Amino acid sequence: MREIRQSRKLKDVRYDVRGPILVEAERLESLGHRILRLNIGNPAPFGFEAPSSIVADIVHHLPEAQGYSDSRGIFSARTAVAQYYQSHGLVDCHVDDVFIGNGVSELISLVLQAFIDDGNEILVPAPDYPLWTGAVSLSGGTPVHYLCDEEQGWAPDLADIESKITENTHALVIINPNNPTGAVYDEATVRALVDIARRHDLVVFSDEIYEKILFDGAVHHHAATFAGDDVLCLTFSGLSKAYRVCGYRAGWVMVSGPKHLARDFLEGLTLVSNMRMCSNVPAQHAIQTALGGYQSIEEFIGPGGRFYEQSMLAHRLLNEIPGVSSVRPSGALYVFPRLDPEVYPITDDQAFVIDLLRSQHILVTHGTGFNWPEPDHFRLVTLPDVELLEEAIGRIAEFLEQVRSET
Repeated sequence: MREIRQSRKLKDVRYDVRGPILVEAERLESLGHRILRLNIGNPAPFGFEAPSSIVADIVHHLPEAQGYSDSRGIFSARTAVAQYYQSHGLVDCHVDDVFIGNGVSELISLVLQAFIDDGNEILVPAPDYPLWTGAVSLSGGTPVHYLCDEEQGWAPDLADIESKITENTHALVIINPNNPTGAVYDEATVRALVDIARRHDLVVFSDEIYEKILFDGAVHHHAATFAGDDVLCLTFSGLSKAYRVCGYRAGWVMVSGPKHLARDFLEGLTLVSNMRMCSNVPAQHAIQTALGGYQSIEEFIGPGGRFYEQSMLAHRLLNEIPGVSSVRPSGALYVFPRLDPEVYPITDDQAFVIDLLRSQHILVTHGTGFNWPEPDHFRLVTLPDVELLEEAIGRIAEFLEQVRSET
């Protein structure tokens, strides 16, 4: 019998957040070891529960959620999303501009399948959420990574973006607030990114799933606000992080800008949306309740709130480790610390995090897994409570002390 092999389309696709390191973690767990998983931003295992009003609304609507919905999503959910953006100044956003999906992850794949022709270049930040790079490749496109500048608080390097635009560049991806760095871009930066897209006739894909998780007065700016009627902008967001319902898989994409010039593309997006029938219907009923109800995220993001206190603690403790520096996060659920290469001469950061895993039973993700070009960073999820986070970073510090002693 012939060997059955994976598709060649997967040749350049990576998703190291759930890759070989996770396989090793599962092997260790099968041997009876308790692994502290700090590799995925999943609030539920760390005691964060969905708002009771959302759960109640889903339960209430279950009897009427047994069949398929419109492939774009139920009307009430799409209306709530449209009204949300209207309240943020995007008055031309309408119900028919919204597609509901099984989380932002599914919608990224659907949009790119409808948009990309083989060989099209898409500008993606480095570091990025790796689904963007993988989905571009799987759709037949070429991801081209533009650098974010750690010394400037992980703001995008605008000159680097300009230098990488070619006649085959079709879109610019913005991840704001950023995963994995925790950066939140100021108004001037978002305006400048959109202006680049305008000058070069690019579509903007703006991933804003962490838009409500902001610290110390940081302000989130929707890219679509500055795109106006001459830059097509697709804004991705959802309930998973701010409302602690990752497993419900409730996300959306909102289309704004010169939609009359994008009729063919939107017809294609509708086609691929139809092909998966619809997103899961029960979770769609959570959207109107979430966007129109009490915004419980406020309890977590200010001083004294868990998201805030844990992010600030992780930043402080990591910076106290010799040879480690971490930019203070302005939002999201992560820190992305740097290991000084002169102190930690790491050449293979995947091997480094596997060694950490085996030694301390702590699972993190290596920086090159987020398409950062150097093996000198790792991402740490800041969801554990203060006591557990102190223990985890203490064990990381112990491991790094051992690495230093062996260098």
